[in-house]
This record gives sequence, structure tokens and C-alpha cells, in this order.
Amino acid sequence: MLPRMSENKTIAIEHAEEAGRGAFFVAREGIRLAEMTYSRVDPELVIIDHTEVNEALQGMGVARKLLDFAVAWARKTSTKIIATCPYAKAHFAKDESIRDVLKA
Repeated sequence: MLPRMSENKTIAIEHAEEAGRGAFFVAREGIRLAEMTYSRVDPELVIIDHTEVNEALQGMGVARKLLDFAVAWARKTSTKIIATCPYAKAHFAKDESIRDVLKA
């Protein structure tokens, strides 16, 4: 089990995509501690399907940081999102300011 990270430590979010699958993630010592995964439907559409945060990062808002990173990436790349992940789906429903990246 990894020790809990301190609240004031900077959380670096990374992004990787290969063969139609991608993730926004936080890693430490080569281990992914948090990730939001997606499948690419076409060059302009992805489906966010899962969000998971290790207990070492829970309570630090990491899942929301992953979502915000994904939204910023979608805006920058003109990508639309469909959310099937319960976490992402709930936050898109609650927060009107990020809905511009949702597929209509």
C-alpha cells in the first residue's frame, strides 16, 4: 500500500492514448494512482467510461482534476465527449460550465 500523498503536493496529470484507448492519469513511481479512461469512437469523439482514484489520493479532488483536464484537452483538440462513467456523467449533469464538450 502506498502512503497517502499530502494535500499540498502538486498533482501532475498525464495523458496517453494508443490503439483507440486513452487515459488521463496520475502516476507515482510508475504506478497509476488515479485514472479516467476513454475509448475513441472517431477522430472527434471519445467515450469516458471509467474513473478510479487510489485511496492514497482520495479526498483531494483528484477525480475532478482528471475531469477538468479531460475537458480542457477536449476543448483544445475540438473533441466531443460522451460520458458513460457514473462519476463523469454526474459531474457533467451538475456543472453547466463543462457541458460544451458533451456530444449533443
